[in-house]
Amino acid sequence: MHQIIPTEDGSVTLYVPGLNEHYHSIHGAIQESRHIFICAGMEYFLETHPDRITAQKTLHILEAGFGTGLNAYLTLLRATELQIPVYYHTIEKYPLCPEEIKALNYPEYFEPENKQLFRQLHQCPWECKQALTPYFSIHKHQDDFRNIGFSHQFDLVYFDAFNPDVQPHLWTTDIFLRIHQALRPDSLLVTYCVKGIVKQALRTAGFTLKRLPGPPGKREMLRATKN
Repeated sequence: MHQIIPTEDGSVTLYVPGLNEHYHSIHGAIQESRHIFICAGMEYFLETHPDRITAQKTLHILEAGFGTGLNAYLTLLRATELQIPVYYHTIEKYPLCPEEIKALNYPEYFEPENKQLFRQLHQCPWECKQALTPYFSIHKHQDDFRNIGFSHQFDLVYFDAFNPDVQPHLWTTDIFLRIHQALRPDSLLVTYCVKGIVKQALRTAGFTLKRLPGPPGKREMLRATKN
């Protein structure tokens, strides 16, 4: 099992000893996820692409790395607050075990009526669409992200794989070309990683990059737009 590690905002993360890597920032798991994926990703897209959401009625999100389910949980809660339907695809090769899921304390930071939704995210089956609320449906894929074959399907990608020093095969031009193909025109990718090799791979794959202020403990993050 992974080790449960408290972070500075009180929420926990998981530590993988074999990789010397955490699932989330030790400076605050919830605040990192909210900053990068909700504020700079989901909310920014809704603000800048209102006509698309009006036309297609649903925001389509693809996540690389379901992990603890935190990004999906925050997206579910925000979609409900905004009353914006979201169809969320997430890809995870190594799902957590039940004991690890039980140790995650994220629902404690939100309204009590939302606690069950976090459990449902983890309990719903893989490889099929599941509607958890009127505003949030999820399709969990247990697979390697290198196998994705989507085409012009998504508005937004949360790229939350372990860092390139740990999983270099997931930060390549080939991967980002696959993501480019999966996105609709003028769609976005957000990630915490600003390493030079990542920026070069994204540019080669056809993205325009913008560096943004990062969450606590991290100077910058990236938002990439499909050209």
